[in-house]
Amino acid sequence: MSEPQSALGRSAQILAFLLKYRGAGVFSGITLDTAPADIDAPTVDGRPEEFVTDLEALGPTFVKIGQSLSTRPDMVPPEYLAALERMQDDVAPVPADAIRAVVEDELGVKISTAFSAFDDTPIGSASLAQVHRATMRDGRAVAVKVQRPDIQEQIRADLDILANLARRVDGATDIGRRMQFADWVNEFRKTLLAELDYRVEAENLSRFERYFESYPELFVPKPIWDFTAQRVLTMELVDGTKATDITGIRRTESDLGGLAATLMRAYLDQMFVHGELHADPHPGNLLVTADTRLALLDLGMVVHVPPGQRERMLKLLFAAVDGRGEEAASESIAMGTRLEDFDETRYVREVAQLVARYAARRGARAAPSESLSEGRLVLELVRLATACGLRTPPELSLLGKTLLNLERVARALDPGLDVKQVIEDHLENIMRARLRKSFSAANLASELMEVQSLLRESPRKIGDLLSLLADNRMQVKVTGLEESHLLESMHKIANRISAGLVTAALIVGAAMMMSVDTDVRLLGYPAIALVLFVIASVLGLGLVASALFGDHKPKPHEERGAR
Repeated sequence: MSEPQSALGRSAQILAFLLKYRGAGVFSGITLDTAPADIDAPTVDGRPEEFVTDLEALGPTFVKIGQSLSTRPDMVPPEYLAALERMQDDVAPVPADAIRAVVEDELGVKISTAFSAFDDTPIGSASLAQVHRATMRDGRAVAVKVQRPDIQEQIRADLDILANLARRVDGATDIGRRMQFADWVNEFRKTLLAELDYRVEAENLSRFERYFESYPELFVPKPIWDFTAQRVLTMELVDGTKATDITGIRRTESDLGGLAATLMRAYLDQMFVHGELHADPHPGNLLVTADTRLALLDLGMVVHVPPGQRERMLKLLFAAVDGRGEEAASESIAMGTRLEDFDETRYVREVAQLVARYAARRGARAAPSESLSEGRLVLELVRLATACGLRTPPELSLLGKTLLNLERVARALDPGLDVKQVIEDHLENIMRARLRKSFSAANLASELMEVQSLLRESPRKIGDLLSLLADNRMQVKVTGLEESHLLESMHKIANRISAGLVTAALIVGAAMMMSVDTDVRLLGYPAIALVLFVIASVLGLGLVASALFGDHKPKPHEERGAR
């Protein structure tokens, strides 16, 4: 099959999948009537499970899309989130000869030269890569992560197809204009392509190791830089037990409660201190080692959060955990994008009720099955925002999903851990540290320089203002009016008046020409008069149709929240 035919066939395959689930509620149907999302709840029929199966069948790009969608309660209904949570990224391994060829091509040396031993049987095999155990020449045991052959070309082709489809959907449908799928695909492209460069993951490993220096209970494997390339990552081998597989006997023998609390604090520091977040902290990426440390693996997906957004997310999470629903709603509005149908009153009321329920259940020490966890609370805030016409930043959904995964791991390590108290106490510590930093010598010096600049320039600026007033040259410009509904309506009214005047003039002209006797006649009437009358009739009917069918709803308008 030729390359164009192959691309066309792939496009048809993807489009058939999208059309199949067009009416299933995926990417739409997010309403306030939906029960609070419970991603642990069983599905009521096979439709969500079938959706996940079809995603997996489409290949690695769509496996990653499924993992990304599992963090978006604003795009996917709760029953589909539950199914996506159970998505498997475990596929048949690539033959050993193909893996050895990739390693030798990337490192530029024979495997027998780079390693004293290389196990052809992988210890893990996923959609993008598989991991092999090896031994360095100096005797160190390492894990070698090798990218599947030709996976980059397949993913880039799929992403191009998805980007084209997303642009068409955004331009042609209301749900597309609301959700902005093209922006989501663009962000997903950047994240996934960065994950395909293992040098980026190696940098993440080194950076997160520095971040966790104050947490000796946590361990990040060191990359072996001399044996790392774009498609091959060599790092320290970590032997341990998956956090959720810890037995009750192991918990009684070791103090894992402190380990769970440390994990929560370290991840809060990632987001709110360092501005980075490990986007995939599921239990398979967290291993408890023999010396009772917690190892963090698979740092390919790391999200960077700008300082301003980080500040607002910190305030939002602290307000929500502290039971201040109105403040949490205000912060989410400030960081979001208000769509044309945004119902602010309803959103604030719903968020306040949600946070009040959370606080009441926590205060009553409800059973874990009945409690509203911190991660689920954040995800519910996102769902309510979408239902009320507010588009929240994707980092907020990711924060909620990350907290939800961490809560599972923390409770597996210590079922009695009060996660809310750990989060609230550490957020207070972060805020106190920020307050102390704001009064540091460097910050105070910077503020004083700003004040000095203001005092120095104020007399000149005041003089310029007075001169403009004295010369009657003071002008005030209002920007943004050209995009407002007011100006659009004024243009529409002016056009209607002009068209109405022209129609009236044509009718008057036709009536006057009726009394003029001419040789050229149509249907027994003077031709010019009849033509003028027909033109006037068409214009008049056009005005009526435009008023009846075109004046009900303004064009979509979005408003960014305060910065």
